[in-house]
Parts: sequence; structure tokens; C-alpha cells
Amino acid sequence: MRVLVVNAGSSSLKLRLLDRQDTVLHSADIPAGSDGFDTGRLDAVLQSWQEPDVVAHRVVHGGTAFSGAVRIDDAVRRELEDLTDLAPLHQPKSLRALATVTERVPDTPAVACFDTGFHTTIPPAAATYPVPKQWRDRYQIRRYGFHGLSHAYASRRAAELLDRPVEGLRLVTCHLGAGASLTAVVDGRSVDTTMGFTPLEGIVMATRSGTVDPGLVLWLQEHAQLSPREVATALVNHSGLTALAGTGDMRAVEAAARDGDPDAALALDVHTHRLVGGIAAMAAAAGGLDVLVFTGGVGENSAAVRRLAADRLGFLGVGVDRRRNAEVVGDADVTASGATVRTLVVAAREDIQMARETRALLGVRR
Repeated sequence: MRVLVVNAGSSSLKLRLLDRQDTVLHSADIPAGSDGFDTGRLDAVLQSWQEPDVVAHRVVHGGTAFSGAVRIDDAVRRELEDLTDLAPLHQPKSLRALATVTERVPDTPAVACFDTGFHTTIPPAAATYPVPKQWRDRYQIRRYGFHGLSHAYASRRAAELLDRPVEGLRLVTCHLGAGASLTAVVDGRSVDTTMGFTPLEGIVMATRSGTVDPGLVLWLQEHAQLSPREVATALVNHSGLTALAGTGDMRAVEAAARDGDPDAALALDVHTHRLVGGIAAMAAAAGGLDVLVFTGGVGENSAAVRRLAADRLGFLGVGVDRRRNAEVVGDADVTASGATVRTLVVAAREDIQMARETRALLGVRR
């Protein structure tokens, strides 16, 4: 079965055509602008590729209705549209991609794969916010978690690299990129994660603040007379590494810190402080730690971020080998000799996770 994986981002529409062995047959990134995707380029790409048997769409938010991949029909599409208020920055892009691609392959089955789906196993103690019950019931307020496709793949791939079943393993998976989140995984199931009701909660990101005191938001609105939109824009687009170091690019932050820039040095310190605290919290939620996994653009490519975190996590049994950590290419084990926790680097492959979820839904074996 050939699966066309569609991943709609803020700047591009990522397309990957995978065969039944998860080999990428074709790959393309279609530019996206304020007026939509480059449909001319999309047409040219799809016409030149082999025809897919099914299309798998990455959808950021599945709410409480969808705990796993689902075949898309008119009723499902309406439910996805109704979830837009929960993910106003991300859901419209997914829906636009769904409409655009479906127009070009109308007779091909379409499946939605959710970033929230992996986290529907989080127990009530971790998922419940201590806010009025009427809020929780009326507005579906709970910890949803995101990056689930990446966390699911990284945890399963880590078990493969260790040649161990995922059952019995306690992992913390660190998806570190422009957006970033951590997840505690026990027996292959998410039991806690750092992102919450929105993708703004959690650790420091490229332009997002991560967790801040909610009283700060209220204070800014009441005393600084900032509107909700102004506060949201600042916290989502002008905070995080960008606010601390003037750039959200971790490579540039690291380079500036090496050159003695105090703002960049502070940004790295804050990032490390929040990252280490988050990993420790996730390890506590998992009841201990057997494997620490780094994935995502920063997680895979920043030896410094991995080293700085590991240096602070020795009390948990974490340690990385400096040489192997500095020479990572693709999936790698960077565990230091004598460390009791295995530390792995796993290349992010949400496309493989989506293809496998799609085949499982349709009852197709690899």
C-alpha cells in the first residue's frame, strides 16, 4: 500500500509518498503563502508521482472525539472544523490541505492522524486542570498534549534500537524544534506531557514562551491595558529564545553564546533550566527513567543542548559520551560508559508513524 503523507505547516505543505516498507518513494515541500498553497506546483508533483492508495493527513487537534487515526468523511470533516477554536493557528492549515489535496485525488481514501491522539492515554491526574468544573465540561478544558506523532514514533524506534519490547520501558521523549515538548512514555503509552490545553504550555521554544504564571497574563491585561490578542501574539510569536537572544535559531544562539554574548548565554541557561526541570518531572510521572530520547530539529542536531541537559541530569543516571554525542548522524546511542539511563538520538519521522497508523486503521499489513 502506497501512503501519501500530507503535513501542512506554516510555510509549506510537506508531501511524502511511502511504500509498504516505509521507504520514501517521492518527497516534496510545496510553498505556502497567505493565499494558500502553490496549487500549480502541487498539481505538477502529484501528476509526476505514482498514484497513492490512501492519503494520510496530519491534523494537530483531535479533541476528545478522536483517540487515533480515522477515515475522513463529511461527518468527520465537520467535527474537525468544530475543533478549530481549540487550535486556531494549526487546524485551519490542516483543513485547507485536506480540501486542496482531496480536490486532486477525490477517489482516494483519506485518513486523519492526530498529534493529540497519542496523549489520550494520559491519566486524569495528569490531564485535569484544577479549574471550575463547569469550565472543564463546557469548554473541554484538559491537557491535550501535542507532537504525539513524533513522540509515538520516537518511543517505538528507541525500543527497536535497544532491541527491547516497548512494554516495560520507561522513557522520556524530547521533541525539540521550533516547537518543543516532552512526554513520559510507559509501556508504549503516554502518561504525561508538557504541552497542555494549547501548544503554548511547557518548555522554552523558538518564539513561544512555554509556561508562564497565568497571573502575569492577567496583570498585563489589567495594569498594562494589553488586549488578549496583544498578549497572545507576544507569547506565541515574540517570546522564547527570540525574546531572550534575538533569534529563535538555536544554532545562532549557541554561536553567539560561544562568542560571549550575555543575552545568548542567558537564553541557553534558561532553555537548559526549563528542559532539565521538564525531563525530571516527566521521569517522576513515569515512575523512573530507563531511556532518554532526543528528536526534532534541535534534539537531533544540537550536541550542546543534549550535553548541557545530560550534565544536569546525572542524579537520574543520565550521561552522554562526549565524542559520540558530537558525531551524531541519524539514529544513535550516545550513552556514556557507566550511565544507568540510555540516551538516544532518533531522527523525527512522523511520516512513518502516520503511514503505520493508516495501514493499521485499514487493516493492511506491511
